[in-house]
Amino acid sequence: MPNQPILLTIAILGGTGKEGKGLAYRWAKAGYRILIGSRTPEKALATAQELETLFARISTTAHIEGTSNLDAASKADIAVLTVPYAAHRETLESVKSALQGKILVDVTVPLVPPKVTRAQMPPAGSAAQEAREILGKGVEVVSAFQNISYEHILHDEPIECEVLVCGTSKEARAEVLKLVEAVGLTGWDAGPIENSMVVEGLTSVLIGINKQYGSKQAGIRITGAGR
Repeated sequence: MPNQPILLTIAILGGTGKEGKGLAYRWAKAGYRILIGSRTPEKALATAQELETLFARISTTAHIEGTSNLDAASKADIAVLTVPYAAHRETLESVKSALQGKILVDVTVPLVPPKVTRAQMPPAGSAAQEAREILGKGVEVVSAFQNISYEHILHDEPIECEVLVCGTSKEARAEVLKLVEAVGLTGWDAGPIENSMVVEGLTSVLIGINKQYGSKQAGIRITGAGR
C-alpha cells in the first residue's frame, strides 16, 4: 500500500451504510482520500471515525473524513452514490450543481420492497439512466458494484464476484474500472449506460437465489472472454 495518498479524492454519498463503508475501506486502504457524505453530517463523522479506528487496529494510515453530501460532492474528483433507491432522486437533486464536470458512480439498485426478488425498473430504464436524466449531460454517469456482497468487502475477505461497468462514455468506464481494480475485484466494460438496466435487474435475481438456496453471496462471473 502507498505511504502517501493517491491524489484522487472519492466522495461516497450516502456512505454510512454497508455499501458505503465497505467501498470506503477498500479504497482508503488502496491509498485514496475518502470523503464520507451523508444528509446527516454527524452520521458521516461517526462512520469516518469507525473506519479510522479499524485502520488503527491494523496499524495502517487512512485518509477519511465525514461531512455532508453536498460538501463531499463539491470537494471530490469522483463521486459514488450508495443510497437506497427511495433516497436516489432527492440525493441527486441536492448535489446536482456540485457534480457538474465530474464522474458519478451509481451503485443504486431500484429495489421496491417487499418484492425485492422481482426486477422493477423505473420509467427511465434503470437507476443509472434516471441519474443521468436528473444530473444532465454535464455529468458522466457510470453504473457499477450492484452485484457485490458487501458483507465481505469490509473485512478483506475474498469476493467471488466480478463487476460489470456501464456508463455514458468509454473514458468514464475506464476510470471506474481502475476503481474496481483498487477494490480488489475484476471489472468488465459492459457498454453504454442503457445496459445498466440488465445489471441492476440481476441484483433481484441474485437476492432470490440467496433466499432460495440459503446463501449470502451469490454473484456473477464472466467466462470465455479470453483474459
